[in-house]
Amino acid sequence: QVHVVESGGGSVQAGGSLRLSCAASGFTYGTNYMGWFRQAPGKEREAVAALYMRLGTTYYADSVKGRFTISREDEKDTVHLQMDSLKPEDTDTYYCAASTTIGTLTYFITGRDGTWGQGTQVTVSS
Repeated sequence: QVHVVESGGGSVQAGGSLRLSCAASGFTYGTNYMGWFRQAPGKEREAVAALYMRLGTTYYADSVKGRFTISREDEKDTVHLQMDSLKPEDTDTYYCAASTTIGTLTYFITGRDGTWGQGTQVTVSS
């Protein structure tokens, strides 16, 4: 049985930093993609950052480029999202997804294919 477990998150003032972690388990041949999405109440879920685990190719939403960094821990199905220079508009519930899809990174960031974590809250105060 596959699992995706997130950790990290919390509350911070604008300009501060937080680090989210996500561990996937139970994937027989490992994951192809892992990434972070966020969703505010009443809004659609959007991709924030994603990683193609085989080659290290990354995706970042325009709104977080230069501030957020996604990285993989060793050869594990574990990724971290380092969030720096946080802004109040980054306040959201952040979800980690892991996928074995053979589709492209562009497809993965649609969020249509993946195993999801339970979500972790990030709150940035001004």
